[in-house]
Amino acid sequence: MDDSTTHNDSRSTLLNLTGQGSSGVSPLEQEVLDEYERLSGNMRELSSTLATLSSGPMTLEIAEGLRLLERKVASVYTLMKASVYSIVLQQGQMDGMDEGGFDGDADQGNG
Repeated sequence: MDDSTTHNDSRSTLLNLTGQGSSGVSPLEQEVLDEYERLSGNMRELSSTLATLSSGPMTLEIAEGLRLLERKVASVYTLMKASVYSIVLQQGQMDGMDEGGFDGDADQGNG
């Protein structure tokens, strides 16, 4: 029951961030927050389903399905991590260009 309380708290935090009174959230940020909320709901549903499966007898079919699911979740996790890293890297390059410390533009224009 602690997990559901935690999920409800995180969801209410997301809803507080995206409430009507919050003028600091852009439409794109709102879409990202909505996707994270949807992902959170899917993960809660997955957790519930896995709890149901683990309480019953384990069959070969269930074990194979869980292995496939584990690989897919690991792939999604890796892709999300790479996306976040790419955004952070791009943000760092943009900050470097704003400070005038990046000379790559002059070389790229001549090539």
